[in-house]
Amino acid sequence: MNKLTKTVVIVGGGIAGWLTAGRLAAKHKSNTEQGLKVILIESANIPAVGVGEGTWPTMRSTLKALGISETDFIRECDASFKQGAKFAKWFDGTEDDFYYHPLVLPQGFGKTDLAAHWLAKQAQPTQNNEPINSFSNDVCFQEAICERGLAPKTIRHAEFADVANYAYHLDSVKFGLFLQKHCQKKLGITHIIDDVIAINSADNDTTGNNAEKGDIISVSTQNHGDITGELFVDCTGFSSLLLGKHYQVPFKKCDDILFIDTALAVQVPYNSEDSPIASHTISTGQQAGWIWDIGLQHRRGVGYVYSSKHSTEAEARAVLADYVGDKFSSLNVRKIPIISGHREIFWQNNCVAVGLSAGFLEPLEASALVMVELAAQMISEQLPASRVVMDIVAKRFNETALYRWDRIIDFLKLHYILSERTEPFWTDNRDAKTIPQSLQDLMTEWQYRAPADHDFTSNNEVFPAASYQYVLYGMGFKSDYCHTPYTLDDREFANSQFMKNKVLIDKALSSLPNNRELLEKIKTYGFSRI
Repeated sequence: MNKLTKTVVIVGGGIAGWLTAGRLAAKHKSNTEQGLKVILIESANIPAVGVGEGTWPTMRSTLKALGISETDFIRECDASFKQGAKFAKWFDGTEDDFYYHPLVLPQGFGKTDLAAHWLAKQAQPTQNNEPINSFSNDVCFQEAICERGLAPKTIRHAEFADVANYAYHLDSVKFGLFLQKHCQKKLGITHIIDDVIAINSADNDTTGNNAEKGDIISVSTQNHGDITGELFVDCTGFSSLLLGKHYQVPFKKCDDILFIDTALAVQVPYNSEDSPIASHTISTGQQAGWIWDIGLQHRRGVGYVYSSKHSTEAEARAVLADYVGDKFSSLNVRKIPIISGHREIFWQNNCVAVGLSAGFLEPLEASALVMVELAAQMISEQLPASRVVMDIVAKRFNETALYRWDRIIDFLKLHYILSERTEPFWTDNRDAKTIPQSLQDLMTEWQYRAPADHDFTSNNEVFPAASYQYVLYGMGFKSDYCHTPYTLDDREFANSQFMKNKVLIDKALSSLPNNRELLEKIKTYGFSRI
């Protein structure tokens, strides 16, 4: 049976549903008569989860692909600029314990191994007891920008252009509504507000559709009848109505690796209208987890994610209250369960899951939204033209998605295993039985050289080798480079890159505005449009 793909039905809204709908509609011209028909069905009775507020730089290309103005996005979604993450108190818990995972690659990355030369510098005595620069500050100019609360560009830059690579912090509820409005107004998506009450498959087909056995033919809604299509996208969140409940695809937990299982989230108002806005996500280690702190235009999003095996809820609330301060008693605290893991496969028959219906991990490196983006992009770019090729595309999608989930799990675990904190949560994280063998093997290799692109076998990486370097050397990891020969030319080139970085720091610090200053100008004037 070789049915052409003419209609895609997305069940569920929110960011996952609307991003996927937007990607498909923009790529396949849904606003024309000949274009792909995209139908999004969402219930009026299911509130948005509304927690994920951090993104990756990929969001800039996603917004461009949807034809969204960066000015409009920033104005309407309470968005601010994110230039990486600052990890405080992850290594030993002291007040001056921090490192950065910036979004700019190390100087000369791919041309020389600056990590080796930086480690060699650390072994040399400094003059007059000068402080030793962090790895990220020596090889990248972004830590200096973040420490001073500066923006990644100026108002004179065009939309999506930059001086320093950046992502966004955003109000996820406002972003979902913004996407909905844009997709309906500009991209030709059919929006149905209704409850799905049944999923109809080819096993009991009486419609004469002659669909492939086991395929979904339609979903039945309370008030709009049966909605038919050739491809169905499950964006129903944790309930996973299609892939999980209908197809019974098992959920693979990884709580034996990542212990975080609960979040307490609050929205914290600024002390004043001109309070500084952090240029990065702040992740502060605590006795049984860590606290995120995300600065939007009008408030901060703050939350404590912790392991219930290592802390009671009362203890966790006390930790969060101490972090937030006097305002805490007047704030509404949301408790959110976290089940870390993912479906064993993500595309079954003519159904593919995107977002929480596919899986979820703790929000340590903003992986939730980037996985939605990557899935939506892959579905739109490789949309099966007909049923005869769908299983081929599905196999590739499943392999790619599984690889990405596994690598993200490894990368998140990396943040924990180098800590020297002594609370049970941290010592348990260092237990070899909880560390994936794939990560253990890489750590063995990295004792003798820095992470490099050739360590990873796919072009589908979410985190490049540079990200591993920032975490490793930010946490004080030492590599033994005595068996690696470096020539005088190598050392001279490395020194030139260190000097170039200093020049870039001075230039950035003297020319970039602070975050709030730029955001106010965007609200008043806007960026020049592309």
